[in-house]
Amino acid sequence: MWDEFVHQSPPMRVVFGAGSAARLGEELDRLGLSRVLVLCTPGQEALGRKVADGLGPRAAGLHPHARMHVPVEVAARAREVAAELGADGCVAAGGGSTIGLGKAIALQHGLPVVALPTTYAGSEMTPIWGLTEDGRKRTGRDPAVLPRSVVYDPELTLGLPVPLSVTSGFNAVAHAVEGLYAPDTSPILSLMAREGAQALLDALPGIAADPTGLPARTRALYGAWLCGAVLGATTMSLHHKLCHVLGGTFDLPHAEVHTVVLPHVAAFNAPAAPALTALLGLEPGGALWDLAATLDAPRSLAALGMPADGVAEVVRQAAAAPYANPRPVTEADLTRIVEAAHRGTRPEPERAK
Repeated sequence: MWDEFVHQSPPMRVVFGAGSAARLGEELDRLGLSRVLVLCTPGQEALGRKVADGLGPRAAGLHPHARMHVPVEVAARAREVAAELGADGCVAAGGGSTIGLGKAIALQHGLPVVALPTTYAGSEMTPIWGLTEDGRKRTGRDPAVLPRSVVYDPELTLGLPVPLSVTSGFNAVAHAVEGLYAPDTSPILSLMAREGAQALLDALPGIAADPTGLPARTRALYGAWLCGAVLGATTMSLHHKLCHVLGGTFDLPHAEVHTVVLPHVAAFNAPAAPALTALLGLEPGGALWDLAATLDAPRSLAALGMPADGVAEVVRQAAAAPYANPRPVTEADLTRIVEAAHRGTRPEPERAK
């Protein structure tokens, strides 16, 4: 029963629907932006070029150099390019890496960001920024990095390979899972978390069966929007802390790490988070692991390249900084969770201590 809470919605404009990318220029005009820098990763340069060409004189240039986890040197170079070109804003066309780079520019220079997501990462809906330096990922919150407008076009996700679609979807579900037991959740955010997670859990098997089917892609992107909004409005817990440490320390692929770790954290927290069993059944961790197995998603950190002797360092970093979690977490708990995720074994149900 909800009898006391605080809820604040971020000032976010969303344009959603197949073909909505064609309205990107209208969004820039609405914001008064006439010289934007288009950002993307090297692998999405063709998309970035198409976006820049479509914007015509509104595009100041294309910078196809976004990288996972936003290394500080990559962010510094992008800021320099934006300044050299006299850009008055950025269009981030891509997933979390590209949108994260846009946020780094906004953080330093205050340039507004318009996001054109092509994955289900959800970064576009949050004021959270992240930068990686010397193997350590720093994150923070600043309203200045929140995109002014987000254009969700399911057609842009049709070419997203099934393996990446699945892991990106699990990444989004992780936002909803932690939003369900966040200390600052609210009835509205709980509704969004359940709706978003269910939309993705329903859509991912459909995407695997028919990668170019627009209905499943549309439902997945809808779910990603809701899950991303939950991420932006609540405090994340153990799962996200572990994933940030793993990604920053070993340069592991972001979405894949979330996919591997989520079942184990869900299993650990389930005894103290009844909302998880309401969403996923009596074995939340097992249900997520089983779905990952059915969709042939990665299930072990070892397969992603994490060395076995890295467990102690992950535990040390995760234990060094406090964070909210529905269950107390000891170093022994952390060790057990990370070791199980490293092996890739199916998580067993836990009992609260």
